[in-house]
Amino acid sequence: MLGFLFRGLTAERRRGAPLFNALTAIAREPHWYVEGQVPDTFDGRFAALATVTALAMVRLEREGPAGDAPSVALTERFIEVMESEHRELGLGDPTLGKTVRKLVGILARRTELWRSAIERGQRWTQATRESLYRDDATPDALRHSAEALKRLSSRLGEASLTELEQGKIG
Repeated sequence: MLGFLFRGLTAERRRGAPLFNALTAIAREPHWYVEGQVPDTFDGRFAALATVTALAMVRLEREGPAGDAPSVALTERFIEVMESEHRELGLGDPTLGKTVRKLVGILARRTELWRSAIERGQRWTQATRESLYRDDATPDALRHSAEALKRLSSRLGEASLTELEQGKIG
């Protein structure tokens, strides 16, 4: 949608694809839906993807100006995929833009949530609850997901910027 107007936002059209693909693979791991009890629904899968993408966005921010282009590329890829997925679901042009803007807003709120949780080193469990679950999660599921997200955050932190851009997450 209006892609012809925004082709020049990043130097390479698919620059964010390797990292986004790696994050998508992480969000699809069965443990989120089995041990973590994230609902295996469209909304639940989106919550998992937006959560792991938000953690990556926070990691890219730590690179300062060097992380700006990869962050923009990741966001552009997220938008492109959300638009494509919703077109496949039958959403048409009149509502598609509004829906995608809403999804990007959700990603932005999750990014802020995780930025706050990581900077303060606290509220990790609360951030996990807010980011992954609509309803209350069982203590075991919440613990599993919080620990998995901490491990992912560590893996993202250990990866170099080049590795992240290539989709190589520890």
